[in-house]
Amino acid sequence: MSQYLKDKVVVITGAASGFGKLIAEKCAAAGSKVVGVDINGDALAEVFDGIRAAGHEGTHHAADVTDMGQMKAAIAHTVDTFGAVDVLVNNAGVMPLAYFADHERAWEKWHKAIDINIKGVVNGISAVYDRMIEQGRGQVVNISSIYGNAGIEGSGVYSATKAAVTTISDSLRIEAKGKIKVTTVKPTGVTGTNLASWIVNDTAIMGLVGQRAPQYAETVANLTNGTLPPEQTDIDSVKYWLIKPEDLADAVVHVIDQPWGISLSDVTVRASGEDYIY
Repeated sequence: MSQYLKDKVVVITGAASGFGKLIAEKCAAAGSKVVGVDINGDALAEVFDGIRAAGHEGTHHAADVTDMGQMKAAIAHTVDTFGAVDVLVNNAGVMPLAYFADHERAWEKWHKAIDINIKGVVNGISAVYDRMIEQGRGQVVNISSIYGNAGIEGSGVYSATKAAVTTISDSLRIEAKGKIKVTTVKPTGVTGTNLASWIVNDTAIMGLVGQRAPQYAETVANLTNGTLPPEQTDIDSVKYWLIKPEDLADAVVHVIDQPWGISLSDVTVRASGEDYIY
């Protein structure tokens, strides 16, 4: 049962699909006033039509997170509608896994990842900072990744963007101590989102499994042919192998659903039986 979500004004980027959509729906169902931001205006409108049809409070504003003016307009819309902005979830992101040898087919996606994953976070923070300071409180939740924990073969650029997100979070937390809570959420492998559509080289995932590569490959084969043992798909089993979008969304909602005096600052969300080594 939620205790601290009711009436919080929560802005979520990348809210038209994947994690963002689920976070928006879950926060709204718990009584938050939710604002969705996404570059895909049609899909965003559909998500929020569903939220309002379910009897919850929500509004949306189509915006490109890489454009500072558009992000400021989205926050202005938030304040005009609900009178405040309590929480910003910088969720919008892309994952162009590729080796440097793939540069000819990867560089355009790499450049977009730098814009979305880094500039998008900076723009979001910049758009809410003054308002949160004026209010006397606020929370920024940045979605990073375990890929940002180290330089990983097959993920040089993506890892760099997610390391930047963690560094930005830490810097904001130091600067805004006692004024803005800052949470960094690092998911591991997640199926069922749009992130996979940005992967340039499917084999690049192997850099994250290291010495566990043989068992990872075996488990992927079992997943593909539908022969995964039940305990690897059971969320109540310590052998649970792969988190789902709902698992990550629940974790993000949990870090928001805290009293203002409690800050869950760094959260890694992983399956207890997974094969990722970081």
